Amino acid sequence: MLFMQHTFPRLSDVSKLRSTLEYPHNHSCTSMMPTSTHHRASPVGDKALRVLALALLAQTSFASTPDFPQTSPGFRRDFLHLNEHYNLPRQGPPEDWDGRIPLKVTNRCPDRVWPAILTQHGVGPSTAGFQLNPDESRNLWVGPTWQGRVWGRTNCTGSGDSASCGTGDCFGKLQCEVAGKLPATLAEFTLAGGIANRQTFYDISLVDGYNLPMAIHYIPARNTTFIPPNLTNVVCIGTAGFLADPSLSGDTYSNSTFPIPWEHQYSNDALQDWCPWSLLAEPPNKPGDGIYPYPDDNIQRPIFSPCLSQCAATGRDEDCCAGDHDQPDTCSPSRYSYVAKSVCPDAYSYAYDDQTSTFIIPSGGGWEVKFCPKGRSTNILRTLGDQLFEIAETGRLRPESFDLVSNKTYIEKRSAEESAASLGRAPVSLGALVGTGLLTLALAGLW
Repeated sequence: MLFMQHTFPRLSDVSKLRSTLEYPHNHSCTSMMPTSTHHRASPVGDKALRVLALALLAQTSFASTPDFPQTSPGFRRDFLHLNEHYNLPRQGPPEDWDGRIPLKVTNRCPDRVWPAILTQHGVGPSTAGFQLNPDESRNLWVGPTWQGRVWGRTNCTGSGDSASCGTGDCFGKLQCEVAGKLPATLAEFTLAGGIANRQTFYDISLVDGYNLPMAIHYIPARNTTFIPPNLTNVVCIGTAGFLADPSLSGDTYSNSTFPIPWEHQYSNDALQDWCPWSLLAEPPNKPGDGIYPYPDDNIQRPIFSPCLSQCAATGRDEDCCAGDHDQPDTCSPSRYSYVAKSVCPDAYSYAYDDQTSTFIIPSGGGWEVKFCPKGRSTNILRTLGDQLFEIAETGRLRPESFDLVSNKTYIEKRSAEESAASLGRAPVSLGALVGTGLLTLALAGLW
């Protein structure tokens, strides 16, 4: 099985831009026309385009940090050797009290979860794995330039330093040194990216599959209290039984002044069957299996039903955006990508699903990663993406934009329209914008 690792942006994208751009001045970009109709750009504002261009360049200082499949020959030797050149990440906690960033991890699941944390750059927390009982939280700290990911491991057994887990497993270790066994819902962070490292990039990723509902909640710093909470707090719920009225769940970090855009289409019953049968990590037994298999339409699936991504299931280059398919115009979203994007509109569904998956805000503030929140998946980037990109680009909101993000009627109408449209719409990559020439204009206008 391929253990695919996903970071933003793709190294191939950054390399292409670096070959055509003189950083940081006199930028230009060559247009690449997409061959697939799945990568047609949807209309977005000029500000959004400029920030998308910024996003593609955001992590040039980290983009060359290698990610290796765990199953490749010599994985541990190659990983450790190459990272000597790339400033090997360091376990914390950070020594500088003034510069450290809070990272809170909360378990709202009805069962125990074993959170895992992988540091890819900078100073990480004091632990890379631990057990968390239902309704428990753990407060950690990371350095201001930390880049890493957080995920939840399930059904673990072991004691002491060992933890053999059903999903998200780290070679049977409690403390994770590498990416976890698929499938796993990921929270990904780059705290110091963008121009002059003044922006934070974060996302929920389903590129490696899905195992647990997840939310990322922003903890404002003194310099970021002006950011409305309905632009930052992303939720992905793809497990039946966790959909609820967000206003009553206690897991919604916003208020009536700034209503959050939600996904409107799914019910708990519908969520139980969203994962394609062939991608179920733990498919239930079907009547007649091995003799006369029945269709799966009426097979009752368990509540906990982890789902492999197309890449995790097949390992093929065309599904993993690898080899000859390592460009946005040669890698198309799969059936899994379409469905995952409709379930969790703000989450990454495949490697080049950038435009409506990456959150960008000014650096500062902390984070809470919450497993099994109750409520609904968010639909922030399709509803209020231009306003979030405005903050990322200028560091503030214009008065008219501020009025819009507090307009309940507009937000409810727009998010409902976007949720309905997403059921038949392909995820849009930055490569699509490059292909249309819009990203070229965006880059030209950014500097």
